[in-house]
Amino acid sequence: MNYFRQKIHEMSGYVPGEQPPLGTKIIKLNSNENPYPPSPQALKVLQEIDGEILRRYPEPTGKQFRIAASQVLGVPDDWIVVGNGSDDLLNLIVRAVGETGKQVVCPCPTYVLYRTLAEIQDVEFVEIPYPDDYQLPVDLLIAAQGAVTFVASPNSPSGTAIPLADLEQLARGLSGILVIDEAYVDFAENHALELTKTYNNVIVLRTLSKGYSLAGLRLGFGITNPALIAELNKIKDSYNVDALAYLVAAEAIADQTYKTANAEKIKASRQKLALSLQELGFDIWPSQTNFLLVRPPQGDAERIYQRLKQEGILIRYFNQPRLADKLRITVGTEAQNQILVKTLNEI
Repeated sequence: MNYFRQKIHEMSGYVPGEQPPLGTKIIKLNSNENPYPPSPQALKVLQEIDGEILRRYPEPTGKQFRIAASQVLGVPDDWIVVGNGSDDLLNLIVRAVGETGKQVVCPCPTYVLYRTLAEIQDVEFVEIPYPDDYQLPVDLLIAAQGAVTFVASPNSPSGTAIPLADLEQLARGLSGILVIDEAYVDFAENHALELTKTYNNVIVLRTLSKGYSLAGLRLGFGITNPALIAELNKIKDSYNVDALAYLVAAEAIADQTYKTANAEKIKASRQKLALSLQELGFDIWPSQTNFLLVRPPQGDAERIYQRLKQEGILIRYFNQPRLADKLRITVGTEAQNQILVKTLNEI
């Protein structure tokens, strides 16, 4: 017997990357986690935690984190909304907008959770295909006029950057909300934060999972005008982020020196890894993220994924149109990248 909505019964759901237990001798390059530890300042918070913080409910809007983030980003703290990871905010946006007759639109291939959230809400999902060079199809996205349009910038899984001029043209041409998902902005050359000040329909999403090495903390945030935040707060869980996450995140985002140093190491490793893979005959898409989208010389991506897994190296394989002959590889430490290249060469 099916106790749930028919749509839920029929859908497949989002499948995250494999997560082996801590301590397993696996080189994990499949979930775009930062290979370096979090800021020492952030870790110190955990070592000095006062039990009273756990006894009480957290401040519901994450005031302490919002103030810390506002000082770093140069935006007022009431322009920031905090979520249990940026995925939480994606969910809030689709729930707030989605109803019969509305459409969720995005260029594809991209982050597959956008589709999953639309299916959960039973909202029509419209895919606008990226061309092979992953240039944003601005005119087609504007023509679709979605109630909400999601653009990952830089895009995942391609890693490619979206020019700010394209995003501004899109914001200007849409009557619905434009969500610019900047999960990988810490490894990119540009960002779209200024668009939130010019266009009332723009929401920029950020996360501490990638650049700040805090994927396990589950804290993301959005930047937009207070009018949109007030609407999202109506459906947000009262205490959607825990008190420890707020405290750790506030210290992490304040430590920009540490974050930037790690990001620069990853960017340098990304370039070296790309060159090594090119020497092995892989096609490489230009990346401004902490991962690379690559096509093996023979296009036998699934075979290589399985072989690497046998050797204790996890990367990401997507068995879906336009990606089935490609692999997404997280940039690891120099030592991890060298083992990966050596193993690929043997394969």
